[in-house]
Amino acid sequence: MPASRPSSAPSILIVGAGGIGEAVAYMLLDWADVPVGRVILADADADRLDRARAFVGHPTRLGTIHAPVAAEPAPDLADAFAEATVVLDCLPGGLAPTVARLALDHGCHYANLTEYVAETNAITAMAEGAETGFLLQTGLAPGVINVLGHRLMHRFEAEFGGSVDAVAMKVGALTRHATGPHHYGFTWSPIGVATEYVKPAIVLRDGEVREVPSLSERGRIVIDGVVYEDDLTSGGAADMPEHFAGTLTRLDYKTLRYPGHYAWVDGILDETGRDPDALQARMEAEIPLVEDDIVVMYAAVEGTDAQGHRRRLDRGIVVRPVATPHGRMRAIQATTAAGLAESAKALLSGRHRGVVLQMDLDPEAFLNGAFVGRVYR
Repeated sequence: MPASRPSSAPSILIVGAGGIGEAVAYMLLDWADVPVGRVILADADADRLDRARAFVGHPTRLGTIHAPVAAEPAPDLADAFAEATVVLDCLPGGLAPTVARLALDHGCHYANLTEYVAETNAITAMAEGAETGFLLQTGLAPGVINVLGHRLMHRFEAEFGGSVDAVAMKVGALTRHATGPHHYGFTWSPIGVATEYVKPAIVLRDGEVREVPSLSERGRIVIDGVVYEDDLTSGGAADMPEHFAGTLTRLDYKTLRYPGHYAWVDGILDETGRDPDALQARMEAEIPLVEDDIVVMYAAVEGTDAQGHRRRLDRGIVVRPVATPHGRMRAIQATTAAGLAESAKALLSGRHRGVVLQMDLDPEAFLNGAFVGRVYR
């Protein structure tokens, strides 16, 4: 049975003390506008915990546990699950069901970042009927971009009447500068980037959920005066196609890149027969890691107003690195961590039980919250 938890200052356990974990810990201890008692960071890597302690600060309110996550956790980690009100999962996606099961067994709320389908389905099944909330896919894309799309739908109906029939969402984690032939730089872990280019995308077309090839609907868009290419990739639409099937005519998610990048990717896919492993190997061999990054985000909705006129509402956001007292958060680090921290706040409200997805959140409260509102302003 979980230990009793003081409601005035709940503890939050973050498993995984890498870049996202340390950023979430800092935000919760420095920016929160709701009571937060202790934040506990757990990781199997002692050096990573040392770096996180230096970055986060707040030595009297930050606890650390050097232990791996396992179905039978070490005693210190088991005690941390018993103490925590919310568990935030910043570990690789393959471990998500293990962490979620521990959270469920200890009566904790839970939020994660993973896009992995099998793991998400496993958590969805185990959390059915849970008394605590399980908020899934809460990063940038899927995550904040979906809440922004939902917010624009609400705004359209409030301002124009009528109804929305199309939603477009786009995100790019990019370097500030890019050169050929690939016109790209890795701003975070390169793992899984190639898979997003090869796995099918889930979209709405003519009101129906469809699976279509990634990189099959390329276009160009100008955001804040800069020209980008966009194309369909897997994962970023989250639960929106299923949620709005039969209500919207068209909905999709596309990834933004600088012009020239997708042509370079196409050439490799043609050479390798669309082998994601071969593409990943080429990308890692030829594309540099670059820390000076930006995140570009765009959402638009279209529909017919109360007078029958065609209308469009859109929002473009460019996020740059965020300064903190102990170091700089990269744009991709800050944008991802802010969504997870805002999810913790939503779960602490006590209004959510069982599986929670983006369409279950109040978009105004989420996007104007202490974490997302500060990073995405």
